[in-house]
Amino acid sequence: MLSTPSDEAMAAETLALVDCNSFFASCERVFQPRLKNRPVIVLSNNDGCVVARTDEAKALGIPMGVAFFKVRDLVKKNGVHVFSSNFALYGDFSARVMKTLSGFTPELEIYSIDEAFLSLKGFESRSLTDYARSIREAVMQNVGIPVSIGLAPTKVLAKVANQVAKKKNGGVFDLSSQKTQDEVLNYFPVEDIWGVGRQSTEKLHRLGIRTAKQLRDAEPCFIQKILTVVGRRILDELKGTPCIRLEQESRNKKQMICSRSFGKPIYELSELKEAVACYVTRVAERLRGEKSVCNALQVFIQTNRFKEDAYFNITTLHFITGTSATPRLITAAHEGLERIYRSGYAYKKAGVILLDFTLENQKQLSLFDSEQQEADEKRMKIVDQINRKMGQDTVKMAACGTERAGPRSESRSPCYTTRWGDLLCVG
Repeated sequence: MLSTPSDEAMAAETLALVDCNSFFASCERVFQPRLKNRPVIVLSNNDGCVVARTDEAKALGIPMGVAFFKVRDLVKKNGVHVFSSNFALYGDFSARVMKTLSGFTPELEIYSIDEAFLSLKGFESRSLTDYARSIREAVMQNVGIPVSIGLAPTKVLAKVANQVAKKKNGGVFDLSSQKTQDEVLNYFPVEDIWGVGRQSTEKLHRLGIRTAKQLRDAEPCFIQKILTVVGRRILDELKGTPCIRLEQESRNKKQMICSRSFGKPIYELSELKEAVACYVTRVAERLRGEKSVCNALQVFIQTNRFKEDAYFNITTLHFITGTSATPRLITAAHEGLERIYRSGYAYKKAGVILLDFTLENQKQLSLFDSEQQEADEKRMKIVDQINRKMGQDTVKMAACGTERAGPRSESRSPCYTTRWGDLLCVG
C-alpha cells in the first residue's frame, strides 16, 4: 500500500472540495449585479489571454487561455463584458471565502485562491449533503460568490464530485457510495482526472484507457510502471483509499517569482531597472510576510520569443547572509541586470526569482554587516506597516520610479474592498 497517511488516521473520513465558480468573473459580478446571467470574461496581465469565463461565455465557444485578440470580434458581436485582472479585489474575496469556510470545520486546506478541501470527519451524524448546502448558502450570503461542493472519501474523488456538482444537483454532489462512483467514473474522461496530465493521457489512451473507471480497475503495478508512483496513488484514490494527506499548514515555498510582460517594448536599461525594482518590491513583501529570508536571487529578461532574433538571459546572485530587505534585493537585481542586458533589443518581459529560503529567526549572521542589516529590517517592518494601513506603495523605493507605466489593463474594475478611494457609493 502506497498511501502516506495511516489508514487508521484517515478512515471513514469524508472530504469536501469547495470550488468558487468562475471565481474572477464572479468577483466582478458582486459589485455589478446587472451582469448576472450575462457573459463575462476576465483577462490576464496586459489583457493578453482569457483566464476566467462565466457559463454564458463558455456557451459562446470562448476557450480558456485563448489570446484575447482571437476572440475580440466574437466578444463584440455577443456583448460579452470584459474585465482586466484585478488581483487586489480577488485576493480579498478569497480571504473572505476561506474565513467563512473555516467556520464549518477545524480542518481546512486552502488549495488555491478559489479552492479549499474541508474534512467533515465528526459531522457524520447529520446529512453531509445538507451540511454542504449550508456551507454553500453561507458563502453566498457572506461573500456573494457561488461555489460548487464535491463530497468523497479521497481528494481525487472529491475533485471528480466537484466537477459533477458544477453541472447538476444544485451545486452539491456526494460521491461517497460505491454505486455512485461506478456510475460517474464510467463516463468521466481520464484526461479530466486531477493529476493526469497531457502526456499521461496520451499513454493511457494508447492502452485503451479512456475513462476514470477503466483507470481505477486497471492493474495497479502496471499503472505504476507507466505513470510512476503518482499514477498509482491516483488509482488508489479512485478506489477510495486516501493517499494524499490534507495539508492544514502551508508548506514552505522553495522559490518566489514576480514577473510581468510589458504593455509596450522596453529598450533602455534604466526602464528595465525601474520595472525590476517594482517586481522586487512585491516579492520581498511576500517573503517578509512568511517571516523568511532568501540567500539567492535570480533576474531574467527576454524579448518576443516568437521572433528570429529573440534574446533571453538569466543570472543568479548569492548573499553572504540571508535577507528580505527590499533595498538590498533591488541592488542585487540591478547588478544582475547590468550583467545580462544587451542594447538594441526590444524587451518584452522581465522577472525576479527569490531562492534558498531560511526562517528569519534561523538565518546565518555575519560579523561585518549585521548592524546595517538589522537597521534595514527594522525600516522594512515600518514600511510594511504603513503600506498595510494606508495602501500599497504609499511608501516605496525611489528605484521604482514615480511615473512608470504599468501593464495594459484597459478594463480594470475599482479595488472596491481594499482602497478607500474606490469604495462604492450608494445613493
